Amino acid sequence: MSKGKKIFLIIFSIVAILVIGMIGVAAKLYFDVSNSIQETYQSVERDREDRLRENDVDLSQKDSFSVLLMGIDTGDLGRVEQGRSDTMMVATISPQDNQTTVVSIPRDTYVDIVGHGTTDKINHAYAFGGAAMSMNTVEKFLDIPIDHYVSLNMEGLKELVDAVGGIEVDNDLTFSIDEYNFTIGRTKLNGEQALAYSRMRYDDPNGDYGRQDRQRKMVEAIVKKVLSLDGVSQYQSILNAVENNMKTDMSFDDMRTLAMNYRSAFQTIKQDQLQGEGFMQDGISYQRVSDEELNRVQSILKEQLDINN
Repeated sequence: MSKGKKIFLIIFSIVAILVIGMIGVAAKLYFDVSNSIQETYQSVERDREDRLRENDVDLSQKDSFSVLLMGIDTGDLGRVEQGRSDTMMVATISPQDNQTTVVSIPRDTYVDIVGHGTTDKINHAYAFGGAAMSMNTVEKFLDIPIDHYVSLNMEGLKELVDAVGGIEVDNDLTFSIDEYNFTIGRTKLNGEQALAYSRMRYDDPNGDYGRQDRQRKMVEAIVKKVLSLDGVSQYQSILNAVENNMKTDMSFDDMRTLAMNYRSAFQTIKQDQLQGEGFMQDGISYQRVSDEELNRVQSILKEQLDINN
C-alpha cells in the first residue's frame, strides 16, 4: 500500500470515529430529552366551544402562539398541596417579528373564574381547576387565545437556576430576606438566592409589582442562559430539574419544532406589566384593572399574535 493511501486511511478512520462518536452523543441527547419531556407532559381538557381559536396553532408553519407561564407555590416553604399560581405571565411568541412578549398579571387581579361561577383572585383559578381553568380564565380576561401552558413549582425554580450555573440580573433595590442581602447593581444568583429574590414583596415599595418585575428578569435570565453554550453543556442537569418540577401540554415534537423554528423569537424578549389598582372587599385585598389598561395590554398581545382588534 502506498504511503499516500495509508495516510488517507488513517485520516478517514479518525474522521469516522469522530462522526460515530458525535452520532452517539446526539442520540443520547435526543433520547434523554425525549424521556424528560415525556415526564413533563400533562394534557389539558378544554371545551372547544369555549375557546377563541377554532383550530390549534400549527407550530410547523411557524404560527405565532401564546403560552401561559405559571409559578406554582407548591414546593415553597414546605407546601405540598395543589397550590396557587402565585406567578402568572402570558408570553406571545412571534417568529415573524423575531420577538417574545412577556406580560405579568398581578396574582390578586379580580376576574371571573371561568368554570367555577365565582369572581375571585386570578391565581385561585389554578387551585380550583388546575391548568385548564387558569387557561380559560386568562383567555377570557385578556380576550386572546391561550394556546399552551407551562407550570413550574418553586422547588423547580431553585433547581433550574442551579442547573444552568446560576443567573445574573440587574437589581434595582437593596433588601434582605432569608438571611440573603441583595444590593443594587448586577447581581449573580444561585438557586436558593433566586428563590428568595423572587419571593420578596413586603419590603418592596412597589409591593407585588416589584416582585413581578424581579420574576420577569429571572425568566429572561434563565431563558438566555439555557440558550447559551453553558446551558447546552449542562443539559442533563437542566433536564433533571424540569422533569420533576415542570408540567406542560407541549409534547416532545412541539419542543423540537420550537427549538428548530422559533429560536430567533426567543432572542429578543419584551417585557410588560398589567397594572391594577388595589381595593378591599370583605376584608380581602384585590387588584382591579381599568378598561383602558386592559385594552392597552390586549392590543399589544393581539398585535404579536396577528389578531385583529
